[in-house]
Amino acid sequence: MKKPHGFTLIELIVVVIFLSLSAAIFFYQMSNIEASQRDNDRKTAINAMYYNLEEVFYEKNGYYPVTVDSKILTAMDAELFNDPQGNTLGTATSNYRYDPIDCQNDRCRSYSLTSSLTKEADYVKKSRNN
Repeated sequence: MKKPHGFTLIELIVVVIFLSLSAAIFFYQMSNIEASQRDNDRKTAINAMYYNLEEVFYEKNGYYPVTVDSKILTAMDAELFNDPQGNTLGTATSNYRYDPIDCQNDRCRSYSLTSSLTKEADYVKKSRNN
């Protein structure tokens, strides 16, 4: 009696299906991890803007600005004004939005900072002082 050598067609199909499923799960999880990282980057940028508006700009001036950029919030890294896709705060395609509230003569009483997230609801920070 001779022993057969090699794999059967069924064994090969099972291995191919297993590898395909493993690859699909891997790429799905990588996509989730990348989206979560982009969301964390957005939250970090919004928190940095919030901190600089509250602890630096407001403390020095007693009001909030009508717009924010690297020239107004000089205490933070200018790269944080760009979202993960490279769109700058204030542009139509940016994930970041600064909405000044109750402004007179380029001085505002409060504001709202918002970022659209992929895996969660919008991330919003509002001014402490009204």
